[in-house]
Amino acid sequence: MTSVEGSTRLAQSLLSSVGASWMRAPYPALVVDAAGAVVGSNEEASRLFPEAVRGTPLEAAAPYWLVQAHRRVAAGAGNSADPVHGWHGDSSLEAHATPGPDGEVVWWLIDDTDRRLAETALRSEQERTAFLAEASSRLLASLNPERCMEVAVELAAESFADAAVLVAPATGRRHPLATSSGGGRSTRRSVRIDPEMVPGLAEALQGFPPVPSRWIDPAALPDWAFPEGFAGPVGSVVVTPLPGHGVSAGALILLRRSDHAAFDASEEVFARVFAARAGAALSAARLYQEQSGVTATLMAELLPPTLTQVHGVEFAGGYRASQDTERIGGDFYDVHPGADAGQQTLAVLGDVSGKGLDAAVLTGKIRNTLQALLPLADDHQNLLRLLNGALLNSHHTRFATLVLASIRRRGGLTALRLTCAGHPAPLIVRHDGTVEEAATVGTLIGALPETRSTTAEAVLRPGETCLLFTDGVTEARGGPLGDTMFGDERLRAALGECAGMPAEAVVERIQMLVAEWLDGNRHDDIAVMAITAPRTAHLTAVNGHTPGRYTS
Repeated sequence: MTSVEGSTRLAQSLLSSVGASWMRAPYPALVVDAAGAVVGSNEEASRLFPEAVRGTPLEAAAPYWLVQAHRRVAAGAGNSADPVHGWHGDSSLEAHATPGPDGEVVWWLIDDTDRRLAETALRSEQERTAFLAEASSRLLASLNPERCMEVAVELAAESFADAAVLVAPATGRRHPLATSSGGGRSTRRSVRIDPEMVPGLAEALQGFPPVPSRWIDPAALPDWAFPEGFAGPVGSVVVTPLPGHGVSAGALILLRRSDHAAFDASEEVFARVFAARAGAALSAARLYQEQSGVTATLMAELLPPTLTQVHGVEFAGGYRASQDTERIGGDFYDVHPGADAGQQTLAVLGDVSGKGLDAAVLTGKIRNTLQALLPLADDHQNLLRLLNGALLNSHHTRFATLVLASIRRRGGLTALRLTCAGHPAPLIVRHDGTVEEAATVGTLIGALPETRSTTAEAVLRPGETCLLFTDGVTEARGGPLGDTMFGDERLRAALGECAGMPAEAVVERIQMLVAEWLDGNRHDDIAVMAITAPRTAHLTAVNGHTPGRYTS
């Protein structure tokens, strides 16, 4: 027997005998005729609808939604197999209709209040979970603390409060504030406040649990706790901490107007969950900002300097790290000017083994050590010996190669003393395009107990250049198959084309050619420095149109 057949037979039984056992059924049951009058009801139905006595119109005894459902079923306009739902007082009811043979309808009523409440609670939790997911995404979208504060109060004012105020930890004697009202755009300001004026705020700023909302008198809030443009008296306030990474990230004040429902216990708990997300995001943003500042400060000390003319001699440098996403690496250069034009200027270019930050750390150590050894710069061998000892005594296992150049201008000539320590020898381009290699060799630094090196002397006439470079230039791999090194010959040919160019133009030309040769291939750190004896005079052509010429 199907359930439908069983229901029909049961209905016929009910309609034929009011005194049958259905009167004792645990569910309320009403029998209503085609005209909408109550024919009978069992004990449970009478308890639920006291007015539902025989002959009473259904609309006088039952809720309107049940009356409407009966009219549809009695008229054949509705599917009797589909239950209808509605509320009667504080109870949610599910009504099932069983039509009888003479137009009567038996209405079985089931109390599904608990199920409805559970469904409502589940739907609410799903909505809150979706909101928290979106909030986390928006809060973490920016690692800027100020923007994170703005997003936090905007989300709170949009979703579960009429206004929100975020109080950040004090900076000096002032507290940064972010406020939002009615889901509008947030504003930020910095004010001197007394956290004790808001119950629980001082404790929340220290990371202690919040006080219950009912303990806070909205009328006692100070003026700074109201966002600009907030209208209406406050009826309910929540103050909750913003937990951070080890220390509090601040506190969140939530406001509701008196014409809205006060925060209940579940909403206070939800506010704490949201505040935990906001606090974590804000703390991460502040930590990133702090680390970014530290990194920028340290990076400034590790980056190669900007080179200019020193005591009448042109200096120019170019650097490219092995990774395009990095700014520092193992190659470096420095120029230490002499006290006056009569003193020698020391130029240094070097290459530390390895790449990236680890190599850059040793680079910084070498540069600082050379700075300290400047009083000994006239004696290249002694300076290299002391630098080698300093590196051997450090915890680093890396080594370095470098070239020292002492420069002094004498009249129209520039005198050089060049010393290599395991480094490629400098190249000198003469005014006629001839390229010479400085006759200097030496052992690398930081690997052997003793260093050996020879010093070469050279003289630059006006327009001539000495090029210092790292092996990242000559070992740059490119070409048709991407596996051919740029090599010494290409570098010499390129440098020969730079005869008479200023130092900056020479560096740019070499860097451009190497970059074209690489064509996006992986490479080592690349550093180039040009030392150029400048032209001393420029004569304008007589006719004023053709270019003039330089003279010494």
